[in-house]
Amino acid sequence: MSLMNKKYLNVPLYFWLAFVISSFMFIFIPEIDIYIAGLFYDGKSFSANGTFLEELFYYSVKPILLSLSLGTILIFAYNFFTKKNIFNINAKVLLYLLLVLSIAPGLIVNTGLKENWERARPAQTTLFGGTKEFTPAFIISDQDGYSFSSGHTAAAFSLLGFALLATKRRTFWITLALTYGVFVSIARMAAGGHFLSDVVTSFFIVYIATNFFYSLILKKD
Repeated sequence: MSLMNKKYLNVPLYFWLAFVISSFMFIFIPEIDIYIAGLFYDGKSFSANGTFLEELFYYSVKPILLSLSLGTILIFAYNFFTKKNIFNINAKVLLYLLLVLSIAPGLIVNTGLKENWERARPAQTTLFGGTKEFTPAFIISDQDGYSFSSGHTAAAFSLLGFALLATKRRTFWITLALTYGVFVSIARMAAGGHFLSDVVTSFFIVYIATNFFYSLILKKD
């Protein structure tokens, strides 16, 4: 195994490096965020905000996660009381999903970052018709915003946790989960709700946490 493919917390070294490099780029070249946000701004507003597709991706995240979570709990209960093994849903799987959904999108992104960094959303900044000041990613501000990092993106990408449980067509489900996360991320940026750095950071956090918990609880080799 090459050095770049060597895994730390079940995540390849090249992925860790990508996270670190992208983070420094967003800090020291904040123009990247401004430029990408400007692509969705028509000079007066973020015109995609409130459109059908934007709202579809925005409002679909919670019901999808709730449905999958509730379904998993019901299957676990059925397996437990009937001694069956449908979809291999057992106590370890339940613990794994609980940690994936609560730690990364819940504790780290929404409670740790979003509640304390106070970064203004693109549409709230003076650069795009708002009244608050723009601040680079990872820099704690006093703008009383909730832009960094993206909670919706983190929740969407946490579907990867379910995809890793697949025993058949695993690559397909992983690709589908990641693709959905990308579309939710684009929708949030198009609506002026988040900068590129917000969604990228959430992706890295969820991906790393999900693979770590999978290796810690479920991986056999």
